[in-house]
Amino acid sequence: MLIVDSQIHIWENEKMPGQHRQIPTYSKDDALVEMREGGIDAALIHPPSTLPRTVPTAIEAARQHPDKFAILGHFAVERPENRALIDTWKQQPGMLGLRFTFNQPHQQSWWTDGTVDWLWPAAERAGVPIGLLAAGHFDVVAKVAERHPGLRLLIDHMGRSGGATDDAAFANLGELLALARWPNVAVKLSGAPSYSSGAYPWRNIHGYIQQIFDAFGPHRSFWGTDITRMPCSYRQCVTMFTEELPFLSAADKDLVMGRALCDWIGWKLPG
Repeated sequence: MLIVDSQIHIWENEKMPGQHRQIPTYSKDDALVEMREGGIDAALIHPPSTLPRTVPTAIEAARQHPDKFAILGHFAVERPENRALIDTWKQQPGMLGLRFTFNQPHQQSWWTDGTVDWLWPAAERAGVPIGLLAAGHFDVVAKVAERHPGLRLLIDHMGRSGGATDDAAFANLGELLALARWPNVAVKLSGAPSYSSGAYPWRNIHGYIQQIFDAFGPHRSFWGTDITRMPCSYRQCVTMFTEELPFLSAADKDLVMGRALCDWIGWKLPG
């Protein structure tokens, strides 16, 4: 089974947000060690949106290890002079798409004030998928998905926002499930352990994961971790899905654990 993490971060001499490990560097080499110990074949790097220097760090990691790393990158979308970047974006080593959070105070209005309206049709034309930290903005995502059916969208972290756990973390699950009607919307089942206050295998949230899987199906549901903020080992993140979710068949696991993600973003990995 090919196992591909749909979301990790790496950084060098940076300060990550408080939910992540408070260390100055988590390098590609650090990630490779943990991936090997956890049985992870490859991982999709998301340079943190508040740390622009991590984009070249990710590109160098993918250049050196194209069979281990690919990237959903970002750029300053609010600057008109950057709009031309979209046409050659995937020519960079390992770059397969974009990922935006738009969660800083000055960015909150961008979802609806027209700042990023140019991005959706441009990415659709260029064949560039976009990952989104979209909790609280599912209505906008639905409109984008409907208007741009050729644009592939990936919703981060099961559509959850940070902080809440257990039932409270999934209070707005219905809003995410409604997005499943759009075939160009997929969801990353990343960060699952962080949304439970319990212990491995976090059974109290299995029912929510099943609802997401049932709505989106194995071709649009992607396992992942965001490992540097997980309260557990990489291996436990894997076996939660491969050993503890009885609703996943062997064929489902083959897709959910990596193959479906690769197909969605066009990552041609062996195996």
